[in-house]
Amino acid sequence: MSDAVVVGAGPNGLVAANLLVDAGWDVVLLEANDAIGGAVRSSTDVDADFVHDTFSSFYPLAAVSPTIKALHLDEYGLEWSNAPSPVGNPLRTGGWALVHPDPADTAAALDAQTPGDGQAWLDLYSDWERVGPAITQALLTPFPPVRAGIDLVRHLLGPRGLKRLQLLISPVGSATDKRFAGEAAKLLLATNSQHADIAPTSWGSGFMGWLLVMIAQQYGYPVPRGGAGRLSQAMADRFTSRGGSIVCQARVDQIVVRGGRAVAVRTVDGTEYPVGRAVLADVSAPALYSELIRQQDLPSHVRQRLRLFKWDPGTVKVDWALSSSIPWRDAPALAPGTAHIADSVQDLRRWSAQLAADWIPDRPFLLMGQMTTADPSRSPAGTESAWAYTHVPHATRGDAGGRLTGEWDTAEAEAFAERMEARVEEYAPGFTDRIIGRRILSPGELERRNANLVGGAVNGGTAGLRQELFLRPMPGFGRAETAIKSLYLASASAHPGGGVHGACGSNAARAALFHAR
Repeated sequence: MSDAVVVGAGPNGLVAANLLVDAGWDVVLLEANDAIGGAVRSSTDVDADFVHDTFSSFYPLAAVSPTIKALHLDEYGLEWSNAPSPVGNPLRTGGWALVHPDPADTAAALDAQTPGDGQAWLDLYSDWERVGPAITQALLTPFPPVRAGIDLVRHLLGPRGLKRLQLLISPVGSATDKRFAGEAAKLLLATNSQHADIAPTSWGSGFMGWLLVMIAQQYGYPVPRGGAGRLSQAMADRFTSRGGSIVCQARVDQIVVRGGRAVAVRTVDGTEYPVGRAVLADVSAPALYSELIRQQDLPSHVRQRLRLFKWDPGTVKVDWALSSSIPWRDAPALAPGTAHIADSVQDLRRWSAQLAADWIPDRPFLLMGQMTTADPSRSPAGTESAWAYTHVPHATRGDAGGRLTGEWDTAEAEAFAERMEARVEEYAPGFTDRIIGRRILSPGELERRNANLVGGAVNGGTAGLRQELFLRPMPGFGRAETAIKSLYLASASAHPGGGVHGACGSNAARAALFHAR
């Protein structure tokens, strides 16, 4: 019998397993796939000479995560790499909105485009330096963040306190309109806010845009040298070096509950893993409560509240092996690792409205990665390992740009990939001529490769305010604890949600250790 079984070897499961083994527990980590990593994996599927990350690529939240830092993964082979610029947007009118490594240079570039915006940028960054550490501490710790919350309130007070609070809760459109006159600075915040599924017209999107773009300004958007899988492998190597055990191709079909307590984990081949202290599940909340626990073992109020759970939108991701770097119409002053394609803030609002109405967008917003720019080891010199993704509805009512149905068969996936490529062509004429290899990951294909990405949802459930903090993953279950004793939710469905920060796994491990004491 082991002290704990962790179900799922994604980043949160790996973090949880490491923290438990550090506490002296005997831990078994079960993974359904043939390799660890969850949504943090890489391969050479597109072209043998190119490394592509299958799911996620850039890890700004890992750069500020106290949990990730405390693992000292550099001792297990992890190296971080940064592009010359972390993030930028090509502008419809020419030039770029670009974050430079030095905030003064970012400000100077913005001021050259729209006088006054440079100082406004420096004011935002000054606020970040004042409250950023307290915000990230509060965000990445269990809810409610008592100690971190007190520290955050203390830092929020003082000069410009009301204006600072308005930024944290306002829609990104109104927040940027009050601070910037030019489109470049507005786009930087608005497009970064769309790394989560919060509409630019929704409360909280201002906070998300500010958080990510300020992390980019201070830390960059780092990537693991050699591929995203190196991050997962470093965590796995750390875990096994300390006595932990990993079993792949071990798909769990039931968490055994007796007397209201999780006592074992059973896999599809009938193997049962008895548990002495805790089961931690790095799986989606619907999978945990609807598939892995027998309904007779689950209180009725949990089943009822689960109906309120809402997924984030689906995703279509396209990976490209390119014969050269992306031929941007206007070359940026510094090559960004992450590039956003949106014509304007208004264009972003239009895309978001189509998505909210369950229409497939005609001019999708693209979040792009230039991976060789960020890490030269990803492909041969002079080439580029690149990708882009965008969101699509879970249930399609119509197609704003043609006759797609949302079935996402091969023909539809290819047609939509061409729609995405056409968007890139507008800003980089000749882009498609550079394609020597392509991989399309439709919503169904993403889910097939990782069961947690249901319908292509990459954040473990919507990040909208209706499902955050004490409402995540559903009302009354805002912590890692579940309705079953010694069973903890350790996935992105738990607070604080999606992103590779390890907080969901850390929160679950902390809870398990606390209750075991």
